[in-house]
Amino acid sequence: MGILSVDLFITLDGVYQAPGGPDEDRSGGFDHGGWQAAYSDEESGAAIVAGIDRMDALLLGRRTYDIFAAYWPNQSDHIAETLNGLPKFVVSRNVNDPQWEGTTALADVDRIAALKERFNDIHVIGSGELVRSLLEADLVDRLNLYLYPLTFGTGKRLWADGDGVPAAFRLAQPPQGFPNGAVSLVYERAGAPITGIDIGQS
Repeated sequence: MGILSVDLFITLDGVYQAPGGPDEDRSGGFDHGGWQAAYSDEESGAAIVAGIDRMDALLLGRRTYDIFAAYWPNQSDHIAETLNGLPKFVVSRNVNDPQWEGTTALADVDRIAALKERFNDIHVIGSGELVRSLLEADLVDRLNLYLYPLTFGTGKRLWADGDGVPAAFRLAQPPQGFPNGAVSLVYERAGAPITGIDIGQS
């Protein structure tokens, strides 16, 4: 069986909204879009590309899908070639005829377990609402987090107050720091959290 990996660019205070451009997602009055570029460097770029090269299918939520479908078919670099050629899946009840070539629409996350039987490494990029649903359904095997050294105090976070379910993860490889301050953290699912232990007993 394959794995489902989540690729997420986040700030120190957990914001994942609009890393790629000022107008990527202004919902909620968010006006800090395009924050990733200032912290990009050759090393972090290579790590991100390596992750894209490993995936053999791409899974997106509706909002991220619309952003990607409007952008990547019009690009011609290595990332575009890879993403445009991959099998793609969008979770949405409202997309009946996806326009990005190679895309299949899924009505809900219940269909995703079957995809793990077909592909070795499915990646979700961004797509916070979808990621929350996948975590609640215990379908996420790996979190590939790129942590950036800034805070906004506002913006979309993976978990708002009261969201999410208890889950534990283990560090799958040593953290990798990059020259401009970003850090790559890779976690794998590790069952339920262990709680109720005094620190002196650990």
